[in-house]
Amino acid sequence: MLLLTEGQASDHRGAALMLHKLPPASELIGDRGYDSGRFRAELAARGIAPCIPLTRRRKVPIPHDTVPYRQRHRIEIMFRRLKDWRRIAICYDRCARTFSSAITIAASVIFSLGQ
Repeated sequence: MLLLTEGQASDHRGAALMLHKLPPASELIGDRGYDSGRFRAELAARGIAPCIPLTRRRKVPIPHDTVPYRQRHRIEIMFRRLKDWRRIAICYDRCARTFSSAITIAASVIFSLGQ
């Protein structure tokens, strides 16, 4: 299962460009910003079931599974806690390895404190 959050009106365009780099998954959870017919068709071609709520402008309703969509808040809370760390929120580290290490340390501290 993959999760796409923080959707905006044109997020489906950028996500469609990176679709070939996604790891294998059976389901993709995304916000309303990822609701487009073209993006849904590309997901279906890869065998990924989209769990994306409809935008208000869509005329024909497309059903989505509400249970996993409601559970996405747990991952969003985790990202919010990571962004409490200034070093991670501002991306001070220029090297990807150092940035990944900072995220690992922050996640370990968050887990050990039981937040």
